[in-house]
Amino acid sequence: MRKMHAVLLSSLLFVSACTPVFDNRDEVIQETTDETTNQSAIVPNYSMSEENYRMILKEGSSKVSTARTVTTNQMGNRLDIAEFESGLRRHSKEYFDPEDYYFQPGQFLDSDTLLEWLSRASDGNEEGLNPELNEDEATEEQFRENPKYISNIIEQNYLVKKEDNVVEVQGVTIGISLRSVYNFTAQGRSYEETHTSAELLEKGKQYANTILQRLRENETLTDVPVVFALYEEEVASSKVPGNFLSKTYVKGSDMSVNNWEDVNENHVLFPSSEASQNYFDDSQIFSDFRTEVSSYFPNFVGMIAEGFYIDDEMQSVSVNIPIQFHSESEVVGFTQYVYSLVMEMFPEHYDVEVNIYSMDQQESLIVREAGEEEPYVHIYK
Repeated sequence: MRKMHAVLLSSLLFVSACTPVFDNRDEVIQETTDETTNQSAIVPNYSMSEENYRMILKEGSSKVSTARTVTTNQMGNRLDIAEFESGLRRHSKEYFDPEDYYFQPGQFLDSDTLLEWLSRASDGNEEGLNPELNEDEATEEQFRENPKYISNIIEQNYLVKKEDNVVEVQGVTIGISLRSVYNFTAQGRSYEETHTSAELLEKGKQYANTILQRLRENETLTDVPVVFALYEEEVASSKVPGNFLSKTYVKGSDMSVNNWEDVNENHVLFPSSEASQNYFDDSQIFSDFRTEVSSYFPNFVGMIAEGFYIDDEMQSVSVNIPIQFHSESEVVGFTQYVYSLVMEMFPEHYDVEVNIYSMDQQESLIVREAGEEEPYVHIYK
């Protein structure tokens, strides 16, 4: 693995905008899920920033989810995998403030339970959330009438420290991922069924009610608030992830899910017809940026970017630039040039990240956080 070094380029000093302040020790606490079972855990006395949760750590290692492999096996796009998990934490902050809550990967729904829920209902699996169907004998029409909408469920736990250094679960977030395209094979032929966002919302809300009732059967979760978020997956070949559609907060002890709130988020690929039609000004900035980069390296190809929008306002953009370099000095010179373009061309009200690659190997990174005047840079050596 190559080491990363902060680099002084020309006369410019590049400094990270957020440096965590580290305490000299961690805090050892007791984690409990009932009155008789205590487990030692470690809670760091610092967080990477005010916006990040402090994570509950099992003594000796990170406490991982009991269903950590389900997500990878159920979702076909790696971008969806990353956005589904990180997006759930982002939305959870509205209900579970990082200043008051600690984060822990889900501990109540194990892999076997989730796989049962994500399967089709059958005589041997009454817990299946997808409709019953004999897939070995079903016709194309039967598959289309009984598609699999739900593809994945993620659980996240949010804990609060009580007396005597004990933390208890005081919030749970459940993410429900839904297929925008259902692929199936009937009688030896492959087909696909496209689902609208409206269909996914209707089905997702039904699933949430069923899941809530099942969670309430666990004594620890009978009166714990639960946040539900519905996520629409992208197709496996997409260069951007899908989007969250809706979310809601269920008070402790409530047995039904209501008061859904629409989520207006969008991940947009640049260049694309969607970008040019719906986000013309931002699309033009990217086009001009691409033109300026090509003036430095006329033969480069393949530069793309992903913009993240909330309520149609750009929050961040991540740009990937693949270039074939022949020396370290070329990397430094090109990075200096792109740095100046970021300063001149991108507005300061959203985050900008530029990743410069050569032969599938990252050469440098330029980051400017919203509100900052100057970016900071890393050169990889």
